[in-house]
Amino acid sequence: MFDRIRYTLLQVRNADDPMRLHEVESFSRVLRTSPGQIRVFDLLSGPIRDEEFVGTDMFLLGGSGHYSAAGEGEWLETALASLRRVHGSGVPTFASCWGFQAMARAMGGRVIKDLTRAEVGTHELYLTAAGNSDPVFSPLGEPFSGQMGHEDIVVDLPAETTLLAFSERVENQAYRFDNAPIYCTQFHPELNCEDLLERVQHYPEYIERIAGVPPDHFPEMISESLDTEALLTRFVSMVFGD
Repeated sequence: MFDRIRYTLLQVRNADDPMRLHEVESFSRVLRTSPGQIRVFDLLSGPIRDEEFVGTDMFLLGGSGHYSAAGEGEWLETALASLRRVHGSGVPTFASCWGFQAMARAMGGRVIKDLTRAEVGTHELYLTAAGNSDPVFSPLGEPFSGQMGHEDIVVDLPAETTLLAFSERVENQAYRFDNAPIYCTQFHPELNCEDLLERVQHYPEYIERIAGVPPDHFPEMISESLDTEALLTRFVSMVFGD
């Protein structure tokens, strides 16, 4: 089933960012499909086009490289307008990291930069009562682990959403929309340890600024998160059927 679904990854990455392709490969691995099944639309290029909806069964959003959902600018307003179109389209969507933050802001939530609550590496997370009864999240153990790399946080969720998970440092770690087939996670269910290490090698400032350790010590701080990687396939099974 997974290799028949047409995915569109909405990216916010510079043209020379080596993580552009890496992100596609990471999503394809956990979705059990080929990179060729995931086409990319660059939200930095302008508003999303009508044809992106015609050829898409499911949207994906991931990280952003050097762009913040807490900032300002014409590109961001255009991107947020595109995400409102995605929300209103009814197309199933899974958003992580920047996508989690941007979707929240697009739909009326609030995002801030807060280095005191930034997270990088593998962190423990906990389910809310709603998460414990959610079809996508309830199979997770508790606590469960997730791969992190963020400085921005969502402090206020949009209306008509349900909080699914939190961490000791950040209250809002995962939510779903009640009025659209959209799930959002602050952590990266598409990344394993190898992926995270490759990601932070290209953004080494995260390690020293957030974790406060030399880069060569970072591998000791992370561990695999296999249960979390299964979130994406459970979401696909839920919305498209087994």
